[in-house]
Amino acid sequence: MSAEHILAELKGRSQVSKATVYNSLKLFAEHGLIRQVNVHSERLIYDSNMRPHHHFYNVDTGELTDFDPQEVDIAQIPQPPEGTIAEGVEIVIKVRNARRN
Repeated sequence: MSAEHILAELKGRSQVSKATVYNSLKLFAEHGLIRQVNVHSERLIYDSNMRPHHHFYNVDTGELTDFDPQEVDIAQIPQPPEGTIAEGVEIVIKVRNARRN
């Protein structure tokens, strides 16, 4: 879910502020309860699935769909910059709805 989606779900049921939602999501991510998925430079989606996995992101609907790491074959990743080590690999494959003729 994105912060905007959470705010929309709470509308009319709670007086929670936008800042509270963003701050809470940031805190949850910092403590490893959720993770941020960067799908767009201006939009973060938060994922409660903490198992290793990757995502399809539908740019038309905003839907994030999980897929298992065993479903993708990565033979080699580039060497990280000097003085750093690889912490992990996250793959987001952007898709859009097929146009019907």
